[in-house]
Amino acid sequence: MSIVDVKRHIHECLSKALSSLGLETNSVRLDPSKMSELGDISSGVALSLAKSAKKPPMELAEAIQSQLKLSEDICSAVTVSKPGFLNFRITTDYLRNQLTKIVSASDNYGISESGKGQRALVEFVSANPTGPLTVGHGRQAVLGDVVARILEWNGYAVEREYYYNDAGRQMRLLGESVRARYLEIVGEKGEFPEGGYEGEYIRDIAQKIYDVKEETLKDETEVTAFRDAAEEKIFADIRSTLDRLGIHFDSFVNEQRFYDEGSIDEVVSLLREKGLVYDKEGAVWLKTTEFGKEDDTVLIKSSGEPTYRLPDTAYHRDKVERGYDLIVDIFGADHKDTYPDVIAAIGALGYKTDQIRVLIHQFVSLLRNGKKVKMSTRKATFVTLDELMEMVGVDVVRYFFIMRNRQSHLNFDIGLAEKESDENPVYYLQYAHARICNILKYAEEMGTKSGGEPDLTLIKKDEELSLIKSLIHFPETVMNALENLEPQTVAGYLQWTATEFHKFYSEHRVVTDDKELTTARLFLVSAVRTVLANGLEILGISQPEKM
Repeated sequence: MSIVDVKRHIHECLSKALSSLGLETNSVRLDPSKMSELGDISSGVALSLAKSAKKPPMELAEAIQSQLKLSEDICSAVTVSKPGFLNFRITTDYLRNQLTKIVSASDNYGISESGKGQRALVEFVSANPTGPLTVGHGRQAVLGDVVARILEWNGYAVEREYYYNDAGRQMRLLGESVRARYLEIVGEKGEFPEGGYEGEYIRDIAQKIYDVKEETLKDETEVTAFRDAAEEKIFADIRSTLDRLGIHFDSFVNEQRFYDEGSIDEVVSLLREKGLVYDKEGAVWLKTTEFGKEDDTVLIKSSGEPTYRLPDTAYHRDKVERGYDLIVDIFGADHKDTYPDVIAAIGALGYKTDQIRVLIHQFVSLLRNGKKVKMSTRKATFVTLDELMEMVGVDVVRYFFIMRNRQSHLNFDIGLAEKESDENPVYYLQYAHARICNILKYAEEMGTKSGGEPDLTLIKKDEELSLIKSLIHFPETVMNALENLEPQTVAGYLQWTATEFHKFYSEHRVVTDDKELTTARLFLVSAVRTVLANGLEILGISQPEKM
C-alpha cells in the first residue's frame, strides 16, 4: 500500500458517511494537510456541502466525523478543525510497515501497469538539420525523453520519434550558405544569401566538401550537393549530441517522404472535397474559420511553398493511421497557434484525435553572470548543447531542463549549475543518494548490514516518521506525472524527499552503539535510497554511490 491506498480507503469511508447523511458524494476531495500537527490528510468536503446541507461547516464536519468507520490499522485519529476541515492521521504502524514494502519492491517500487497493453508514440526534438542542437533544443529533448520514461514506468510500450523538415526554405538557405562559403574557399566570389546561416560550422562543412571535391563544384549553380552534404554532417552531429545526452530514437521521419508518397497532395484533395480548402490570390487557403478561428489560414503560398500546417497534417495523419493508443507531440511555444489547426484538420478528415496530447513548453534563457546569452542559430551567437554539457555535465543539463514546469519560462543559470554544493538541486539529490550508499557501506564494514527483520517499532522519532511519509507518496507522484505528463512533478517530489532525509540525518545517527536501532535505521535509509534511485532513473539521471 501507499498514500494512494490510504486516500482510497478514506475516500470510500467518507463517501459512505455522506450517503448515510443523505448528502451527495461527488464533492469528496483529499489533500495533504497544511498543518502537520492536525493530521496528514485533510478534506474540506463539509465546507463544500454546508450550503446544500443547510448546516454550519463545523457542525456538518462533526456530523460526518460521527459516521466515519475507518480502519484503525490505517487511521489513528480523525479531528475537526476550523472552519470545517476533517483531518486524518496515518497510524505509525502503517507507516513502518511501508518500509518493508518499499525495500521488498526495490527497483519496482512505484511502477504501475495503468498503461499495460497500450502503445504510445512520443515525438520530440524534431529540429531541422540546419545547425547543431542549441540550449533552446535541449529543453524539448530532455522533456520528451522524460515524458517517454514516465509512460514506460506506467506500463506503456513507447516509441520515440524524430520528425524533421528536409524539404523547405530553411534547407535551401542552408545549401546556399554552404555554397557561398565553398566559393570563398576556392577563391570565387559567392553571394551570401539573405537570412543565411553564418556559423563557423558552415565554413567547416564547406571545407570538408572542398577536401573531397576540390574545385569541381565551383561552377555548380544548384545547391543540392551542398545541401545534402550539410544535412548529412549536421544530422550526424545531432544524433551524436542526443546520444551523449542519453536520448535515443526508435524512428526518424523526414518531411520529404510525404511529398514523395503523394500524401501532401492527397491531404489537400481530401480537404478540398470537404469544402475546407479554396483558392484565393494565387494561394491555397484552409478554412480555419470552420474550426473556430476568426480568419482563414494560408495552406500553400502563392509561390507554391506549403506552410507548416500542410506537411504536418500529412505527418499526423500518418501517425494516427499507425494505431497508437496515445500520441504525444512536444512543441515549443512558437507552435501554440499552429498545432490546433493541424489537429482540427485531422479531425475534419474523419480521424479520431482525442488520443493526441500536445505539450507546449516555454523557451529557455541561458544566464551567465546574471546576463542573458543571446541565441540565434543563423547568426551563430548561440551556445550549443554539447558546449553546455561540457560546462556542467549531462546530469545537471538534464535536471535543469525539467526542474521547472514546462509552461514556465526557464532561466538556465550556468553559475548555479556549476556549483558542487547544496545550492545546486541535482547535486543536492545525488549527494543524498551517495550519502546513503556510504552509510550502508560503512555499516557493512562495521559488521552491521541492512536487511533481515529489523525491529521497526524503534522507528518513532518525528523526523523518521516524516521521512516515511514522503516515501509513500512516490507511487502517487508517478501516477500524477502520468496524468499531467509533467516531469517537474517527479523533480519536485525528489527535492522534498531529499530535504526530509537531510533533516533526519542532521538530527539522528544511523550507525549507533545500539545494534537494533542501527539495523532499523539502516532499513529506513535503504528505503530512502530505493525511492531516490527510482525517481532519478525516471528522470534519466545517474545515481552515484560516492561523490
